[in-house]
Amino acid sequence: MQTILSIAIDAFAYGMALFIICIGLSLTMGLMRVVNLAHGAFAMIAGYIASYAARDLGLGYAVAIFLAIIGTVIISIPLERLLYRRIYGSPELTQVLMTIGITFCIIGITNYFFGPTLKTIPLPGSLSQPVDMGIRTIAGHRLFVMACGIIVAGGLWYLIEKTDFGIKLRATVDNAAMADALGVRTQAIYAISFAIAIGLAALGGVVGAEFLPIEPYYALRYMVTFLVVVSVGGAGSIPGAVVACLLLGAVDTTGRYLMPEFGNFFFYAAVIAIVCVFPRGFFGRAQ
Repeated sequence: MQTILSIAIDAFAYGMALFIICIGLSLTMGLMRVVNLAHGAFAMIAGYIASYAARDLGLGYAVAIFLAIIGTVIISIPLERLLYRRIYGSPELTQVLMTIGITFCIIGITNYFFGPTLKTIPLPGSLSQPVDMGIRTIAGHRLFVMACGIIVAGGLWYLIEKTDFGIKLRATVDNAAMADALGVRTQAIYAISFAIAIGLAALGGVVGAEFLPIEPYYALRYMVTFLVVVSVGGAGSIPGAVVACLLLGAVDTTGRYLMPEFGNFFFYAAVIAIVCVFPRGFFGRAQ
């Protein structure tokens, strides 16, 4: 029973960490129709900023998260204006080539300035200590990641489904020319959506660093993982991303607990099985 509880807790926490990172990519692919393979690179940038703020400057964990999100979004603004706007509406191959090029440039810059070493983000005492939940103790950081995932899912759903911005975003996605003719500032909608996606990647990169360690090749190491989660859940679907992250997180965590020598075998075997049954993902829609 203790092993089952440990697997369940770790799987849920890992799934929520994946969700926070991947939901931004799901939104850019499903709503903005942009295949942003550099998404993981922005999560990595946030991890480096947070590590420097918390470890080298001695700032608190909350401040480090805030600076990482703000700093990463600021870095992404000129990239969105100068590069990403050129590929909105372009063929997917063009988007892939552009964003994979951005990824390799960021990796090269990171290696040059910071070297090929892992970066740690010190946790405060409240998150590094176990919390007694009655039936067992749970690491405070895992509870924090779970709470962050639930809040992000609820907040993002409300933003897209219940606000004027969400209406304008969906209208822009369905017919950008008509939305522009009706007075919707489509360029601003895309810019804000891109900033939100990058901010979520930054948050996920920091809070999920215990599960996905920050290092210069982070963007390439986990690129396939992020794409797989989006594909399984259905691009643009928040419920789909939640289900995909929890299911794949459970499969991966269980496999690593019980048969660690198999590595990622069970994760990708589950992906193949799911895609065979749901070619567009759990909640994907026809394009």
